[in-house]
Order: sequence, then C-alpha cells, then structure tokens
Amino acid sequence: MSEEANERVKSREEIAAAYDSPPWWYDLRGFLILTFAYNSTLGHQLRFLGPNYGARHLEVACGTGTLLQMVLRWRKRRGMPPVHVVGVDYAEPMLEGAKRRFAGNASLEFHHADAARLPFADASFDTANIANSLHCFPAVDAALADIRRVLKPGGTLAANVLLYPRGSWPLGAIAKRINAWGIQKGILVTPYRREDIRQRIVGAGLLVESEEVSGNCYDVLARKPEA
Repeated sequence: MSEEANERVKSREEIAAAYDSPPWWYDLRGFLILTFAYNSTLGHQLRFLGPNYGARHLEVACGTGTLLQMVLRWRKRRGMPPVHVVGVDYAEPMLEGAKRRFAGNASLEFHHADAARLPFADASFDTANIANSLHCFPAVDAALADIRRVLKPGGTLAANVLLYPRGSWPLGAIAKRINAWGIQKGILVTPYRREDIRQRIVGAGLLVESEEVSGNCYDVLARKPEA
C-alpha cells in the first residue's frame, strides 16, 4: 500500500457495496473519472488495451462491460481475430450489467470472483487486462500473483494504474478532490507512485515488456516468463 493511502483499507464487501449503483450511473461516473482524475481519453485506452487479447482472454474487474464492448468493437473494426473472453468482477450489480449487455453471445462468459482468488486452473488464459481498476483492489499483490498463476507461460497482462495527480491547477486539484472522494466512497483504495506499482508487478513474477506514463496513469504490459 502506498504511504499516502488512507489508514484503513475497506473490505472486499465494503468495496463491492460502493458499486451498488445502476449501471448507467456507474458508466457516467466512470467517464468523468477517466477525464478528470485519470487525465486520459477513451481513444488512448482502446489503443492500449485493444491489442492485448489472445485466443482465451481474462478481463479482470470487467464492471458493466461498457469498456469491454467498446474494445471488442474497436478490434472488430480493425479486422483483429475473434477471442473468447472470460470476465470477472466482485461487485454483483456491475456483473449483472455485463451479463445483460452480452446476453446470448457465446464468446463471452462472466463469473463473480475475487481477483485475488480466481476460480480458474493454472495457465488457463493467453492474456489478461485490468482496465481502470488495479488501484481499486484491496489486496493488489495477491491479485497480481493470482493473475500470473492463471496466465499461460508467455501470456501477457495489460493494466493501467492510477497515479498520484501530476500537473498544475486546476486539473491537479480536481484530480486530488476526485481521488479523495473515491477513497471515501470506497471505489478507490489508493493511487500509486509509478515505482511502487512497478515493483509490485515485478514482485509478482511478471516481466515488464513496455510501460508509459500517460496523464495520471501508468500503462504497463507485463509478461509471464516462459519457464
């Protein structure tokens, strides 16, 4: 946990309850957070996350599936191969929204699961993405370790991680206010320092393939070693 984090980390149940909102409100709130706290754009996220889909893909903390749907459409427009997606989320209202969104689509399945205790066998997935949510995990080290476990050797993980705000007034101040609200609400555990979260990823046994700081986010692609 980062040194600036609040003293008491909320439980998984408290965090799940913080997402007990209608999916449309979650999506609207997410867009505002993306713009003002992450200081990022939807187009940037599509270009970063979209290529990291293997034949069998794990979407961790999939939420209502809104971003997932956009990514899959982005891939289809570019002629990328179809994939089988397994989505997991701990917040059941969000998960139900994803199930409704993709009802009848046999290439997607959804499970209620904790990212730190995934209900899948070792080496089950070619790729995994954590979009806009690693900083919301109460047990980030355990989650990274378990995602590594379910990746196949050579499999890749793409994640964008919220950093402490950079930049001057007013955007930096707005981002700080949003982050403080998110922690109080229970939808954010902590932003990170780049080196802190990088060390956690490496400590989980993943190799950093590429990395970039964009806005207030750390975009990282990591690989599970072949051996």
